Amino acid sequence: MQRTRKLSMAGIAVGALALTVSTSIPLAYGHGYTTSPTSRAKFCADRVVQNCGQIQYEPQSTEGPKGFPGAGPADGKLCSAGLSQFAQLDDQRNGAWPATALTSGATYTFRWHLTAAHATTDFKYYVTKANWSPNQPLTRAQLELVPFLTVPFNGARPGTEVSHSGRLPNRSGRHMILAVWTIADTANAFYQCSDVRFG
Repeated sequence: MQRTRKLSMAGIAVGALALTVSTSIPLAYGHGYTTSPTSRAKFCADRVVQNCGQIQYEPQSTEGPKGFPGAGPADGKLCSAGLSQFAQLDDQRNGAWPATALTSGATYTFRWHLTAAHATTDFKYYVTKANWSPNQPLTRAQLELVPFLTVPFNGARPGTEVSHSGRLPNRSGRHMILAVWTIADTANAFYQCSDVRFG
């Protein structure tokens, strides 16, 4: 009887520990990457760009703290979402990243592929300033901190393929677009950097 009670108490303790661990971790994770314009993460996953490290296996995982631009990843680590295993995404590579051709001021359809959808606050798009420095890692000082496009979701869960249209900013030459997908029910967002060339 005494041994049975001890085993029961041990079982309760293990169950309580498991419940504590399971409730401290979100049960669902959103993951995704931009396919239009093609992000650095996607180019790495497609093996279009070499020497990418871990991101080539999980382009959907550039997840960092939300709240950009007031919070979020540190300057110089925006493309990797501040994750050291994806640091290759922050390397400008002297302009060697493939750039998607865009038309300044035109209407454009942005696309994401989500490998795990999640309740969503919004999608926001930022562009580099006209006088940005393409040889330096991306920082807030190099970006227009007011997004040129915001697509609110108000907590809704998007589908696997997400697309929405908006007007591109007026720019010329090589730039970067930072896309931020903010999750509604976690403390995180997903960050995707795309190299573009405005004609």
